Amino acid sequence: MPSKNIIKTYVENGFYHIYNRGVEKRKIFLDDHDYCVFLSYLKIYLSPKEESIENIVNNRDNHYNNFEIINKNITEIYTLNNFYNKIDLISYVLMPNHFHLELKQIGKKDIEFFMRSLITKYSKYFNKKYSRVGPLFQSRYKAVLIQNTEYLLYLSKYIHLNPVELLLQGQGQSLEEYPWSSYPVYLNRYTTSWLKVNFIKTNFLINGVYLVENYKKFIEQDKNEKDPKSKEFKNLKIDS
Repeated sequence: MPSKNIIKTYVENGFYHIYNRGVEKRKIFLDDHDYCVFLSYLKIYLSPKEESIENIVNNRDNHYNNFEIINKNITEIYTLNNFYNKIDLISYVLMPNHFHLELKQIGKKDIEFFMRSLITKYSKYFNKKYSRVGPLFQSRYKAVLIQNTEYLLYLSKYIHLNPVELLLQGQGQSLEEYPWSSYPVYLNRYTTSWLKVNFIKTNFLINGVYLVENYKKFIEQDKNEKDPKSKEFKNLKIDS
C-alpha cells in the first residue's frame, strides 16, 4: 500500500504542504553552497524570466545576491520551465536531510510539473557535484491539501519552527538567524518578490498594518507545537 500523501489530490487554486527527504534519510544539503543552489532554482522557477536575467546582468538580487544562479548562465534560464503566476510559494525551510514548502497552485497539475522540474534539476546538480548516481530523494514528494486558513497559518508555524532541532544541537543562534528559511522574510529582515507572504501576513494586521511582533509571538510562543502530529495539528481538518 502506498504511504500516506503519495497519492495526491490535485485541485485548481489549491494550497499544499509539500515535503520530501533524502534517500535513507541521508543529507541532501552538505554545505552552504548546496542550500544556495536549491534556493536559486526556486527563485528562477518562480520569477519572471526577464527579472531573473536582469538581476544577473546587473548583479542585483536583493538578499540572494551571493546565491549561485545556475552558474549565471543566462542561456540556461531561457531553457528552464517557468512557474511564475502558476505557483505561489508561501513559506519554506531547508533542513540538512529534508525540505518543506507551503504553496498554492493555480492550475490543477502545476505542482506536479513544478516539483518534477525542481527535484530533477537539483538531483542532477547534487549527483554531479558529489560524483554519485541513483535517486537523491527517498521517494516521490509528499503533498497534503490544505483546506482551511487555520491549518495554513499553523503550517507556516511548523515550517518556521523546523530549525529548533538544530538549535538544540548547538547549530545556530536563533530561529530568525537561520538562513535557509523564509522566517526572516516574515520578520521584515529582507524582502523577496518570489515569496508570496500576504497569504499569511493579512492574518496579522492591526488597522491595516502588519505587526511583526504578533507573527513572531505566534511562531515562538510555544515551540512544542512544531510537531504536525501534535494536538493542535490533529484538530485541523486537512482532508475532505
